[in-house]
Amino acid sequence: MIIQPMTNILKKLLISGILFLSFGFMTAQNTLKLNDNAPEIHLKTFQGADFTLSSLKGKVVLLDFWATWCAPCVEEQPFLKGIYTENEKAVKAGKFEIVGVSLDKSKENWKKIIDRENINWLQVGDLQFWKSPVAKTYGIEELPYNLVLDASGKIIAVNIHGDELKAFITNELKKEFE
Repeated sequence: MIIQPMTNILKKLLISGILFLSFGFMTAQNTLKLNDNAPEIHLKTFQGADFTLSSLKGKVVLLDFWATWCAPCVEEQPFLKGIYTENEKAVKAGKFEIVGVSLDKSKENWKKIIDRENINWLQVGDLQFWKSPVAKTYGIEELPYNLVLDASGKIIAVNIHGDELKAFITNELKKEFE
């Protein structure tokens, strides 16, 4: 009779300990914050060319971490297309760029969404899913996730979406054109 309650207590303690350690690990991973320099990214573009984040110094950059298997990510692509199109002048002037960082495993699925959504901004990835070194470096724990970087590569916004993202980008680009 005493063994059963003791077993339940031990199970609860074990589960609590695992949850505590897991939560601690998850929050410790995402250590990037405002005004940090964005870590370098070395990936291949969808077309296979080498890409480094540092090659975009001098531009406001929206880093969009996404995947084709993430429904909210796919739903967000037309909105990002709108931001990119509305800021075409800044893109052509070398002041703004979006970089889609894919956490996909399948290049075929990635291509289908790029084609279907007519995505015309930079797309990079390594097809390593959550095991991507970039996902680990950036502490990506959920998708969609984004960062906005200023022209010097500092993080100036973390994980904002919708109208808030659009307004933020617009304000930053106004500063660049002043």
